[in-house]
Amino acid sequence: MRFVVTAGPTREAIDPVRFLSNRSSGKMGYAIAEAALANKHQVTLISGPATISPPREAKVVRITTADELHSAVHRSLRRCDVFVMCAAVSDYKPAAPSARKLKKQKSAFALKLVPTRDILASLPKRRRYLVVGFAAETHNLKINAQKKLRAKNCDAIVANEVSGSETGMETDENEVAIFFRDGETKQISRASKKKIARELVKIFEKKFEKGLTKKSW
Repeated sequence: MRFVVTAGPTREAIDPVRFLSNRSSGKMGYAIAEAALANKHQVTLISGPATISPPREAKVVRITTADELHSAVHRSLRRCDVFVMCAAVSDYKPAAPSARKLKKQKSAFALKLVPTRDILASLPKRRRYLVVGFAAETHNLKINAQKKLRAKNCDAIVANEVSGSETGMETDENEVAIFFRDGETKQISRASKKKIARELVKIFEKKFEKGLTKKSW
């Protein structure tokens, strides 16, 4: 199978030295790419700025902004069977980034933000590949994940709680719930991200094969 996996954060420039971003380390996405490679799949890893090293066998595409990620995803999906959207994309970006460093002022400062491009929502509704989204939630995990599953037209959503400090962003462990379009749900208890990634890849393989048989997901 051909996996396309996105990972890490995006950065949206405020000025030449400052940017909007988030706490994503890229560890979960990189672990999924590694697990897919271990199962003899082809992997394209589209990565935002991350400090960890990608799997050597993966084809790595480096991006910084949400717009760059959008373009890289649509190019890569021409040759894809399973698309895993694990990157943590900035929801907003400055409306007008400054070409020069903004100087500190004594008065209040307001930064106008505009939404970034919605990558999952931009995908075609009729397609020949499995689409897996991720949802990092601080509350109402099941409700918010299922809402995203429907709104983004995904085949599955992997949801994890990020309000604590022991699992989720910037950690080596995770605990996830997987919600599928057909109503099926699965839970993977707290474990290392690498172990969870191996379980997720097995699940994605089975879902793809099942969908291939039915000619739909």
